[in-house]
Amino acid sequence: MVKARQFLADAEGEFATGDHMQASEKMWGAAAHAIMAVAQQRGWRYGGHRRMIEATQRIASELDDEDLRSGLEASRQLHSNFYHDHIKEDELETITAGARRFVQKMLALVQ
Repeated sequence: MVKARQFLADAEGEFATGDHMQASEKMWGAAAHAIMAVAQQRGWRYGGHRRMIEATQRIASELDDEDLRSGLEASRQLHSNFYHDHIKEDELETITAGARRFVQKMLALVQ
């Protein structure tokens, strides 16, 4: 959980300096570590992308929270942006906000 918070803070700093590619990857790192924290707390397997996606879908179903699914998708888009730098500036803020909410919601589940 500490790593997720650190990556989230790092992402915010990178966005502030305009390094969108690094910020995108750090936001994905925050999301991934938040998922792992929830999965670990629940005794679920979480290694690899597929298992993290499955864990998030399971949690979203349990809580009936579609925002978790869309937040995961936003986080995955940011992960892809690190490699391809394809998200337009005007879309980046909305996608990042969704990923940020996702991380905060997931972390709230382990507190």
